Amino acid sequence: MRPRINAPASSPLKTLRANRQPYRCLSCSLRLAQSQSPAQSQNASPQATTHFGFQEIPSSTKSSRVSTVFSSVASSYDTMNDLMSLGIHRLWKDHFVRSLNPGSKPLPIPSSSDPHPDDQQQPRKHWTMLDIAGGTGDIAFRLLDHATLINNDHDSKVIVSDINPAMLAEGRKRSLSTPYAHSPRLEWLEANAETLPSSIEDNSIDLYTVAFGIRNFTHPQKALEEAFRVLKPGGIFACLEFSKVENTLLNAVYKRWSFGAIPIIGQLVAGDRDSYQYLVESIEKFPRQREWRDRIAEVGFLIPGMDLEGEGGWEDLTGGVAAIHRGVKPLSRNE
Repeated sequence: MRPRINAPASSPLKTLRANRQPYRCLSCSLRLAQSQSPAQSQNASPQATTHFGFQEIPSSTKSSRVSTVFSSVASSYDTMNDLMSLGIHRLWKDHFVRSLNPGSKPLPIPSSSDPHPDDQQQPRKHWTMLDIAGGTGDIAFRLLDHATLINNDHDSKVIVSDINPAMLAEGRKRSLSTPYAHSPRLEWLEANAETLPSSIEDNSIDLYTVAFGIRNFTHPQKALEEAFRVLKPGGIFACLEFSKVENTLLNAVYKRWSFGAIPIIGQLVAGDRDSYQYLVESIEKFPRQREWRDRIAEVGFLIPGMDLEGEGGWEDLTGGVAAIHRGVKPLSRNE
């Protein structure tokens, strides 16, 4: 009888070949994924997603990814905005603050029995302002300067809130060159604008500002709801943000600059192409002026400048490269 010979064990190479999946091109793989049975799709637990530039990502991860971007650009924040606006962002911010006129006096209420009605005036009431995503202090310092120098108001204060500690650190550093560094008129708060802490009470804020920040929020609508909550009746929500250009020629030039030049310059100037790529993509994903105005109104704000036909309600800057949106919290029935 012949001796029994055991078959040799399969070599690792043969095992790899046996288990290897057949090659598929990218388009084939996409078609295969789309053709999965409904049962397979239902078994996968749904996960909320949002955009991060042009990428679709889980909503739960956006805050940390945006934080990484701004931690990277905190020290070169002005350079970033100079690149994205060709330096015009400084003029936009100046105009934004002037249009809000922080620290303005209340209107006089003359008494009919007083022979000198000009002497009758309500006591000065200082403004409490909340600057969201304002870590570097660009808007806060302008608000305080305007209140102090234009309206002779030395009492109004600003709370600068930002979710990113690196941005707040940059703002504190910059405040050292202003009169407000150690003043009670300037406070710093690390917080998420979508869930502000209880220290920001209901109906406690006169002016809520957010400049070039709200497009980076995971849930901008939640931030709008929080703004409505903390504002006093009659308080103002004011947003300055990159927007959509209507002029075809200007839009073509701006898009070519944004996508063709800014990421490359970001790499050369800051050594960070990816962050600048995200920032220009985030502008593209932000709603058009009319849609954003309507979202502000949905929360309950009154929209200044919107006519009965539903036109207007925002202010375009530089042909729509940026825009200012405002909302006013209605007065309560008892006021």
